[in-house]
Amino acid sequence: MTRSDAPRPGPRLRAERGQVTPLIVGFALIIALTIAVVIDATAAYLQRSELSTLADGAALHGADLGATGVDVYTDGLPDERLRVTVATVRAAVADYLRQVGAHGRYPGLTFDVGVGSDQRVTVELSAPLDLPLTFPGSPSSPRVGATGSAVSSID
Repeated sequence: MTRSDAPRPGPRLRAERGQVTPLIVGFALIIALTIAVVIDATAAYLQRSELSTLADGAALHGADLGATGVDVYTDGLPDERLRVTVATVRAAVADYLRQVGAHGRYPGLTFDVGVGSDQRVTVELSAPLDLPLTFPGSPSSPRVGATGSAVSSID
């Protein structure tokens, strides 16, 4: 077969022209949305992790300081665990959050405390989530929360 006998490509069909552009634009949009989701998920995870640390510190502070109220002076120390009340724990947790500047770092931070029958102090924190990127379909005002618990015992 000589060079002149080699098959030559035929003319391009009109329907095949320009079909790559919408594909590239579509893939670019998918990649951009994926990047936005990953960045927002990372931001949410980091804020939840920080709130979890803050909740653990608040619970420990509440269990320790909540147990130094009037009950210790009037009833003495128990054999196993310190007795705590919701009111003293709430005041201690609020004081701790003020000391560490939690409300400045997380505007809109709310907390709830609980004291179980085993004197376990539980602190639940919730704060608005500040997402760096927003995309269609994302929540308008998401919140993230964390829970911490602690128990003070007599050594």
